[in-house]
Amino acid sequence: MKKRLSVLLCAALLVTMLVGCGGGGAATDDASSENAATGPLAGKKIAVVRNLASGDHTQQFLAGCVEEGEKMGMTVDTFVTDGDDAKLQETVAQVISKNYDGIIVSHGQLSYSYDMLLPAVEKGMKVVTFDTMPYENGDASGKLLEGVTSTAQDDFALAELSLGYMMEEFEANGGTYPMKVLKTFMGPGIPPLDRRNEIYTDLEKAGKIETVQVIAPSDMANARGDMTTKTEAILPTIAEGSVDAIWGCYDELAKGVLQALNDANRKDMPMYTIDVSNDDIQLMVSNPDVWKSTAAVDPKLIGIVDMRLIALKLAGEETPEYFNLSANNILTTQLKEGNTMQDLGTIIEGWGDASDPDGALFTETIKGLYVK
Repeated sequence: MKKRLSVLLCAALLVTMLVGCGGGGAATDDASSENAATGPLAGKKIAVVRNLASGDHTQQFLAGCVEEGEKMGMTVDTFVTDGDDAKLQETVAQVISKNYDGIIVSHGQLSYSYDMLLPAVEKGMKVVTFDTMPYENGDASGKLLEGVTSTAQDDFALAELSLGYMMEEFEANGGTYPMKVLKTFMGPGIPPLDRRNEIYTDLEKAGKIETVQVIAPSDMANARGDMTTKTEAILPTIAEGSVDAIWGCYDELAKGVLQALNDANRKDMPMYTIDVSNDDIQLMVSNPDVWKSTAAVDPKLIGIVDMRLIALKLAGEETPEYFNLSANNILTTQLKEGNTMQDLGTIIEGWGDASDPDGALFTETIKGLYVK
């Protein structure tokens, strides 16, 4: 609560912001931009290291970083480490050894992120993280690495939106609590998923949810395929009507479950998830009887906000320790064939709006950092 209050207070100090976000585009590994010759940050070099697979969600996050950095005349190089923690740490170490002015790191693990990023801070680099909590000794209740801004989706709100809609539909269909839920999970030890799980656990304690089974991947490099295999193994033990819903705390896990359901021609368990991609949208539209909703934050907006935070640090402005991005719930009934994430801004109110003071980071200083 203290940390969330800190976010709100810091955001309130920054509510002089007026800047909108740019258009589409995708980044590629080691992609450098040509910088304009003018502007306070022209010539600054930023590295963005993403420890997830190079899917459309990752590409939109990188595009947000690159486009926003280029608006300020900075060179932005991007690196994708495919969920390989050893590769991430090696890549970050290489970046620190070079002449970068700042680094954005996405999806580092709690256990090593503090030690991984400490040399960057000691060198004087500006550091922003996304879903990466550099706590001393890997202690989530401990001290955040000084000088770092840690950004995240509002995972509590994501879970509340997802689970709230799940229960709303359950009640509308005449269900009586507790709901019998097939849960997907990966952790503990992954901060965003752990935060989402707190809301789920609270509902269990309140008697709203009864967990029938938990499906978790063993092969992190192929989480989706592994989830399909595991779900296929347990489906014969689940009688139709014995499970009220499936909760997907992370969309990649849910897609594996959906594949198994389709292979078994099972449509008796509605699914409610978190996170979104173009692939998700297509699957939601083609499987409306099963995939009912997903709660999410625009990944491109995350990239924009992270780059703005780096820019403010480089400009000598004060930045918060924590910053959460607002979440939205996307209903399958709101989507149609052919929709992509580029369309969500016209479908979901507030989606991707970088001029919304409740959902992004704006200051008059940012306006002054854009190249002329």
